[in-house]
Amino acid sequence: MFDTHTHLNFRRFKKNFDKVIKEAKNKGVIGFVVPGTDLKTSRQALAIANRYPYVFAAVGLHPHHVYKLVKLKNWREEMETILEELDKLLSEKKVVAVGEVGLDKYSYQQTKYDGYKIDDRLISLQKELLIEQIKLAIKHKKSLILHNREATKEFLNILENGWDKQLEGRTVFHCCEPNDSLLDFARHHRIFIGVDGDVTYNWEKQVFIKKVPLAMLVLETDAPFLLPEPLRSQRKYPNEPGNLPIIVNFLAHLLVKTRREIIKATTQNACLLFQQPKIGPDVV
Repeated sequence: MFDTHTHLNFRRFKKNFDKVIKEAKNKGVIGFVVPGTDLKTSRQALAIANRYPYVFAAVGLHPHHVYKLVKLKNWREEMETILEELDKLLSEKKVVAVGEVGLDKYSYQQTKYDGYKIDDRLISLQKELLIEQIKLAIKHKKSLILHNREATKEFLNILENGWDKQLEGRTVFHCCEPNDSLLDFARHHRIFIGVDGDVTYNWEKQVFIKKVPLAMLVLETDAPFLLPEPLRSQRKYPNEPGNLPIIVNFLAHLLVKTRREIIKATTQNACLLFQQPKIGPDVV
């Protein structure tokens, strides 16, 4: 199995990510992509990836963290600095994607930013950063991990206007919202759909994922978030890559497929998404 989205670079795993990776590997998870959400976590993702042959990094500024620019007088200078640093990180061999990047209109109740609110200024900056980070993916011929939350119309408009054929087969809608417009766009542009632990308890996600061809699905844990059932009810936090088999088992039941079919297809899809001809202990 291949966990295409796991935040091993987050503070929750600071003291035990080595153990978490080994335990996941013992359960059959042989590939990992660790996405950044800002410059700090992007650098941490690369540092972790450089320690293991089967772990890869993505770098980018998450739309939630675009808020740090909102109140800065020198926001333009700071934005350019962030993009320059990401540009440098993307030259690294173990960085396989730009991500996670996108648009987000969700009003977070728990955030490190005082006075956080969704307004036109924040959304405008999110759009500008998304456009520039898509350009970086195209420039460096990297894959693209996209985040969209409650902003589908604007999100798809940006993708339509900035799309490049090079992104086809190399883009994923991370934790894709159950929206037919997103699925239609994904079908027409050869974009993969990330399926996470919330499919085990979210009825809308279950209905949606049944519409997605297996050839478009990739597995994600989004660890330490989106703990799947029954662990969610048991409050066995945090989520970890080692919980990927729970998602596989649920998908096999939901899609009326064998575990082998789910694992084979999603692993092949992940390799295509991140341009990895072979995933395993001997990957450089």
